[in-house]
Amino acid sequence: MIRRRTLHKLLFISAFAMTVPAHALEAPKERVVLTVSGKIGVKNAGETARFDMKMLEALPQHSFTTRTPWYDRPVKFTGPLLADVLAAVKASGTTVSAVAINDYAIKIPVADTTAHKVIVARLLDGKPMPVREKGPLFVVYPFDDSATLRSSVYYERSIWQLKALDIQ
Repeated sequence: MIRRRTLHKLLFISAFAMTVPAHALEAPKERVVLTVSGKIGVKNAGETARFDMKMLEALPQHSFTTRTPWYDRPVKFTGPLLADVLAAVKASGTTVSAVAINDYAIKIPVADTTAHKVIVARLLDGKPMPVREKGPLFVVYPFDDSATLRSSVYYERSIWQLKALDIQ
């Protein structure tokens, strides 16, 4: 026989469990725009996690306006934080190897994702970025936040036409 107090605890735990979101990553329903591999705990395609644009849109969105070497005026970038993308796949490494459509690759320290609000931008001035305009994804730092970020080290880590992340 279950005591009343035990029954209340079980009901509370059951109700709480139903409100906590599952940590599964659904399979993309549209064209894949980003593949994450390496030291990740959540996968949806073999040993990788694949995202379509809607999946990236479903993550919390952040924006900042900053000057860059690639545009002649300050521009507004919008997208999920790189830290949120890494959290979605339960990344456990210390370095992110980012690869572009043209196979340009750069290493980004995971520490950058917590020290700076690095965005995986999917919008430029509120509009999707076509491939010929550095899209569809662009890893970008908030350069105007700190003089330290306005250097070749961080400019090189800002990879456009992003297609893949490998967590090491």
